[in-house]
Amino acid sequence: MASTKTGIEWTDKTWNPTTGCNKVSPGCKHCYAEEITRRFKGTFPNGFAFTLHEDRLQQPRSWKKPSRIFVNSMSDLFHEQMPLSYLQQIFEVMADCPQHIFQVLTKRAERMQELAPYLDWPDNVWMGVSVETQKYVHRVDALRTVPCSVRFLSCEPLLGPLDLNLEGIHWVITGGESGAKHRPIDPDWVRSIRDQCLSADVAFFHKQWGGARPKSNGRLLDGMEWSQMPRPLPSAAD
Repeated sequence: MASTKTGIEWTDKTWNPTTGCNKVSPGCKHCYAEEITRRFKGTFPNGFAFTLHEDRLQQPRSWKKPSRIFVNSMSDLFHEQMPLSYLQQIFEVMADCPQHIFQVLTKRAERMQELAPYLDWPDNVWMGVSVETQKYVHRVDALRTVPCSVRFLSCEPLLGPLDLNLEGIHWVITGGESGAKHRPIDPDWVRSIRDQCLSADVAFFHKQWGGARPKSNGRLLDGMEWSQMPRPLPSAAD
């Protein structure tokens, strides 16, 4: 799980300079990352405890092919135990790899907002927050204060309808929960978010309907796939 190609439709590979986390809101209830640490105990000797992996820090420097890289698919970059000095090193690596786009996603919007002034934000870092129900739209307000080039929302697992203020937001992802205990998603919730994105000229990406497995029910919305991206990958010559 240090770095790998991934089946996540909106990215190309993952990079985990830390692993481990703890639950902070309802979207965390059936955390896929925690389940992975249980299934592969030999790979994760610390289980789901927050753990630094300094041996992985320099990995993106060796990846030459331009890629979208989901940072910390197995953790949260703004976890309470993340040292600022290590976080700054992660951002330095991202800045030194302009051939890639780094997609950072957090549920800890307040800490993101608190630490943002202490970080350099290169153009190839996209910053996102998870918003699973209306109760957590305040994370979007915190995201708007971050000086990144692309701001995005992950509404996955989507657990209720959302009325979004999309000012300053460039991309929205929706998705249903997967797994044996997946919670239901209403297609009208997704349609509403799509229509809000269309009205605001914001890129919209519907990742999955979810079910027992991530791809159980496909990803078509009203007969078509929605796979809009806010910005293309850099070319190899850039």
